[in-house]
Amino acid sequence: MRKVLVIGIGAGDPDQITVQAVKALAGVDVFFVLEKGEVKRELVDLREEILRRHRGDRPYRVVRGRDPERDRRAEAYAEAVHDWRRRRADVCAEMIDRELGPGQTGAFLVWGDPSLYDSTLAILEDVLARPGTAFEIEAIPGISSISALAARHRIGLNRVGRPFQVTTGRRLAEGWPEGADDVLVMLDASNAFTRVDAFTGVDAADVEIFWGAYLGMPDEILISGRLPDVAAEIVAARAEARARKGWIMDSYLLRRTRGGDDAR
Repeated sequence: MRKVLVIGIGAGDPDQITVQAVKALAGVDVFFVLEKGEVKRELVDLREEILRRHRGDRPYRVVRGRDPERDRRAEAYAEAVHDWRRRRADVCAEMIDRELGPGQTGAFLVWGDPSLYDSTLAILEDVLARPGTAFEIEAIPGISSISALAARHRIGLNRVGRPFQVTTGRRLAEGWPEGADDVLVMLDASNAFTRVDAFTGVDAADVEIFWGAYLGMPDEILISGRLPDVAAEIVAARAEARARKGWIMDSYLLRRTRGGDDAR
């Protein structure tokens, strides 16, 4: 039976890869890479650096496919994402069918942890559901960007007796999550943190932010402080970095202090 691994490789530092992931790499015959164009070539280079450091001497192949573009202007967000996933599944199905032989193991190396805001597992399940397709899927957990963010800022994600919630910039713009004082935000292309007062009803003066971009990479950026004091600095740093590199991966924690209560 063919097998396809989905291996979490951490937030960007090749040394963040786990012992379990290193052992999994050793048994892979074919690594599948979805390329996002020259602008994001650095992301492919980092994957190749992980293979150089951790793969070992056993021969392997790297098979590349073109990652379809997603229509980010579409008003129907869910439909646009479903269409993008379907086209991505087409690319993955073609690579697996063509390149992975009987009894061989293939792998996709994914940033952070495969279970958190990554579509690879769902896409492979879609591929597996197609007639005539057969392979096993196995996921190897990795260090997520939110774990790396907390470690780099030397903070805990939760506080005693309080829940925290992970969400997206798009969802934060719909309101502060009910019952949560600590909100981890990913996939925020519109700097939703700058408008907390306007659409969440939360006083920004009572919110701290812990922001990080390119976590674990040489270009890592970390900024933290009271939201009104550092929001403009984060916006400027984010814009400069994106213009310089052509892409950005960032996340942040919003921590409500409730009028000075900063128990951690």
